[in-house]
Amino acid sequence: MSILSRAFSRLLPMPLHSLVLLIVWLMLNSTTSLGHILLGTVLAIVIPVLCAPLRIPQPKIKRPFKVVSYVFLLLKDIIIANFEVAILVVGPTRRIKPGLVAVPIDLVDILPITVLVSTVTMTPGTVGADISKDKKWLYVHVLDMPENEQEVIDLIKQRYESRVKEIFGC
Repeated sequence: MSILSRAFSRLLPMPLHSLVLLIVWLMLNSTTSLGHILLGTVLAIVIPVLCAPLRIPQPKIKRPFKVVSYVFLLLKDIIIANFEVAILVVGPTRRIKPGLVAVPIDLVDILPITVLVSTVTMTPGTVGADISKDKKWLYVHVLDMPENEQEVIDLIKQRYESRVKEIFGC
């Protein structure tokens, strides 16, 4: 790494964040006056420099095109689950059998685990309730638990976790 690129990366450790901060600053103030541009630029440089030591390194997305198919799969699942939950909630409440299931997870890094938990939570009828301290188990609350809880475990592992692992190259 050259001296110039090291100096640049120290000054702007998160250039995209700096740009977004500047844009948000100008939008919040509804102005593009020189004073606000200068103050916004200073803030856009100083805030990421102060926050850079607090960052936890996260894995990069190895297969960005898989993200697109994952998002479409998730949208389809959300739409279908919304109808299923609506039918379940409108019907007799005695048919609802809530439950908690422990799903073993193979993910290690925080970001892929967060994506998995967010996916489970966004799908109506399930909520990611907790993760064990050793990050080996995801506890999921299911609105309507099937007779065999292994069905829920297999669905989460095969439909979601395997795709998250593929996206992040875990």
